[in-house]
Amino acid sequence: MVENVIVMGAAGRDFHNFNVYFRGNERYNVVCFTATQIPNIDGRKYPAQLAGPKYPDGIPIYPDARLADLIREHKVDLVVFSYSDIPHVEVMHKASIATACGADFMIAGAPYTMLESSKPVVSVCAVRTGCGKSQTSREVMRVLQGMDKRVVAVRHPMPYGDLVKQEVQRFAELKDMDLHECTIEEREEYEPVVRMGAVIYAGVDYEKILRRAEAEADVVVWDGGNNDTPFYKPDVNIVVFDPHRAGHELTYHPGETNMRLCDVAVINKVDSADPAKVEQVRRTIAECNPEAEIILAESEVLVDDAALIKGKRVLVVEDGPTLTHGEMKYGAGVIAAQRGNAAEIVDPRPFLKGSLAETFKKYPDIGKVLPAMGYSPAQVRDLEATINACECDAVVSATPIDITELLTVNKPLARVSYEYKDHGEPTLAQALKRRLGS
Repeated sequence: MVENVIVMGAAGRDFHNFNVYFRGNERYNVVCFTATQIPNIDGRKYPAQLAGPKYPDGIPIYPDARLADLIREHKVDLVVFSYSDIPHVEVMHKASIATACGADFMIAGAPYTMLESSKPVVSVCAVRTGCGKSQTSREVMRVLQGMDKRVVAVRHPMPYGDLVKQEVQRFAELKDMDLHECTIEEREEYEPVVRMGAVIYAGVDYEKILRRAEAEADVVVWDGGNNDTPFYKPDVNIVVFDPHRAGHELTYHPGETNMRLCDVAVINKVDSADPAKVEQVRRTIAECNPEAEIILAESEVLVDDAALIKGKRVLVVEDGPTLTHGEMKYGAGVIAAQRGNAAEIVDPRPFLKGSLAETFKKYPDIGKVLPAMGYSPAQVRDLEATINACECDAVVSATPIDITELLTVNKPLARVSYEYKDHGEPTLAQALKRRLGS
């Protein structure tokens, strides 16, 4: 009996699970994907060129909200949950919809979808979006480069455009961002790595990506997205925790899985977090994964022009996913504004344009900061119009890229960056060298 399957996702883990298990598997017929979290990723198809000969017309992608109707319409036997950064209770709501409609509900075991590499793999994941995973990944790369290793990063997928063109993407120069028509979110992840003089891959087919990366690497660094589990089997599995959201490591999927799998647990942002919350996270790790080595780290906030902040009314622009499905109320931009003695952090909500208004409607708890949303050219224009309409003295931009390269800002702009910094010993470098035998 062939089982009809729906794969629930957000243009990342869902495609990977399909590629490594369902593609070419005669037991299953994937009738569709569902999509959520990211704007404008439904209403298209997973193309026939990637889906394989069993799917000559490709596989449609529908909104997550249609799940119950799709199960009934297609007589679905199995729903496979394949996206991340979701409260445990929300996962069970999806399971309840599926089972009430007569379908089984499944989450693939984390190691089951990990591809094997011929080279050592260091993975960097997190328990939530916005923990500081990317800066930790870059620090891992710097440590490995200091060990005279050829390091290539592979980033969790963000294929929001033409999926065929995005099957395998390699970024070694800044011009590659334009070549691949990258969104703001993509540039935030790729550009800092390229500026380090390193190579980073991403795309859709992570088997093909891995083989390409292995050909030019001594060590592959898996730079995970959201709080997803690694696509590659790691030799060293590092997971980053955020004490500003203490307790989330027990209440989000698959963040708790990451906690229970990690070899090295990095508790980040200890320089700005409540010490009691840091200790709470430490106790939770020790209880759930007593074998994990715990490292304390700081997220060092740097400002290129502090004079633009002091005594000024400022608009703070933060990393988009951290504020939206990451549910943080603030990031490095707010910290920089407060430490820089801004007179006021201006509320952007009266000035929202276009799709930014929809973003705040979907995520009403964002508050007095502006997420750097830019999943499409139209959304980039909405971001530009919102910033320029805001009545403030200056903009504090805490995205990892220079947004003025993508849009025109009519106010002075202070750039905020944030980098990994060890908080005493053991250090991340010590843990890596010990576990890699160097």
